[in-house]
Amino acid sequence: MRWLFALVGVLAALAGTASWLATRPAPPVVAKAPAPGALMAATFRDLDGRPRSLGEFQGRVVVLNFWATWCAPCREEMPGFERLQERWKKTGAVFVGISAEDASKVSAFSRSLGVTYPLWTGGDEVGELSRRLGNSAGVLPHTVVFDPLGRVYDAKVGVYLEADLDRTLMRMSLIEPR
Repeated sequence: MRWLFALVGVLAALAGTASWLATRPAPPVVAKAPAPGALMAATFRDLDGRPRSLGEFQGRVVVLNFWATWCAPCREEMPGFERLQERWKKTGAVFVGISAEDASKVSAFSRSLGVTYPLWTGGDEVGELSRRLGNSAGVLPHTVVFDPLGRVYDAKVGVYLEADLDRTLMRMSLIEPR
């Protein structure tokens, strides 16, 4: 009789495990990030229309922010990025904002908000790059932090709080900025 109860218990455990495996959600599909070299070669335009690439910042920590002028959460996080850019510039870290909008619109927006870090523009390639860097939904804002070798260190879809980004930069750095 004891063996019968043990067999029923084992079968119940197997059935429970099978049920759990069959009903658990599928793991998220993570987009493959572009190779660091390909990312650094991607070309955008600064607000004066000159071609620019992230390769200019090779060997430095880069905070790349995908944003738009119409995006309220983007506007919310930009003053924090401005303060962090000032705090971390002595370490060589650089902030770059990329928008798919027209340069004249981005320029007017940056003047009204007082953004001094580089803002670049592009077309459809901006959204495509954001998706390739893990933003499968294509929502804004999307921020990606690259290490000095051009590898993705951290990424966030949605507002990247100033304190959280500051902690991320501290974890990447051996010395805190003064």
